[in-house]
Amino acid sequence: MANSERTFIVIKPYAVQRSLVGEIIKRFEQKGFRLIAMKLIQASEDLLKEHYIDLKDRPFFAGLVKYMQSGPVVAMVWEGLNVVKTSQVMLGETNPPDSKPGTIRGDFCIQVGRNIIHGNNSVESVEKEIGLWFQPEELVLRAGSTSDRRADLHALFIPFPLPSLSRGPGSHKFI
Repeated sequence: MANSERTFIVIKPYAVQRSLVGEIIKRFEQKGFRLIAMKLIQASEDLLKEHYIDLKDRPFFAGLVKYMQSGPVVAMVWEGLNVVKTSQVMLGETNPPDSKPGTIRGDFCIQVGRNIIHGNNSVESVEKEIGLWFQPEELVLRAGSTSDRRADLHALFIPFPLPSLSRGPGSHKFI
């Protein structure tokens, strides 16, 4: 399906510590996105340095890696129609005070050093990040596309016989 894509999201240590994981997942599910992989892990220094390699020359790099190792994180892969762009809007600005109310960062965080969530900012970076955090067999691919759930709904509504008013042979009708 056109524009159906995947994105990679990490719920950071401060959000895990504050028990915000369920609320964050709920927002993605309510938007209609499909969770296809998730794990709670203590990220290694090597994984984090590779993940944030584009920021290695920035003055905050060492502090970011240290923060990301300060507790467990929840790594997730979501799938859906325009999920990369839409999730960026849902997350809010990288600097939490610049985020609007109603966004995840706007509602749950106030300082950039304790940012609670990471999300892809481009379709091009998605596969690289997913490949760093997940093995291909860890992605649960389900029948049907994310935005078109007709296949899922069809599986739920299996025809079953309904008795008619008469009880004779052939008196059942299927819906």
